[in-house]
Amino acid sequence: MADTFTVITPHYVNVVITTSKQQSGASIERRFQKNVPVRELKDKLELLTGGSAATMKIELYNKEDTLVSKLEDDTAILGSFPIEDGMRLHVIDKFELQTEFEDLLKVEKFELPPEEYAKRPGTVKAFLESNKLGKYNEEEMKRREEERRREEEENERLAKAATVGSRCEVSVPGNPKRRGTVMYAGQVDFKDGWWIGVKYDEPLGKNDGSVNGKRYFECQPKYGGFVKPVHVTVGDFPEENYDLDEEL
Repeated sequence: MADTFTVITPHYVNVVITTSKQQSGASIERRFQKNVPVRELKDKLELLTGGSAATMKIELYNKEDTLVSKLEDDTAILGSFPIEDGMRLHVIDKFELQTEFEDLLKVEKFELPPEEYAKRPGTVKAFLESNKLGKYNEEEMKRREEERRREEEENERLAKAATVGSRCEVSVPGNPKRRGTVMYAGQVDFKDGWWIGVKYDEPLGKNDGSVNGKRYFECQPKYGGFVKPVHVTVGDFPEENYDLDEEL
């Protein structure tokens, strides 16, 4: 690993923070400098969540709630990870103390009308506008939109080429590889774009082939999942043998 980390993206990032103690999905938002080392980030999160910086683990999830990375290198800076505004830092620890995190969740939120917020100086919006960051950088937004368009065209091509009944291997970043059978390929009601429905060989999925009451294919509970076609490779992938009876 390189001794020096360089941030070439915006200097600040706005993230959502959750903890393994919060079972209700509660969260708060915070803004951090991207050049903060992970060990210092843990100190900040210790004050906020009540977890111990010495034992806590931090996971980074994207807006689709997919694990992107684990912040395991204390010497690395936050900006060396693929972190963007709106992503989620999930703090895992024992959390034995009452924390600021819990107190903040009990406070009723005050929401400023958008027109009033736009007039205020020193806000995140004002910072982004003045520095032409995020959605206020027209060139960057066009680039991202073009990337999304090309990716979705590739997803459509792969979905149309996938044959129901074909064997496949699923490789989603941040997750172990899983094998299964293609059971559905096309568009769905619960999310935009093109998807492939997979019946996994093992109970490593999230559903039984149905989502929000609509059935796309049949399988046992926890054996089904929907994956973007770019993460699915169709081919000769025989079912792996998990014969536990042979283990001593």
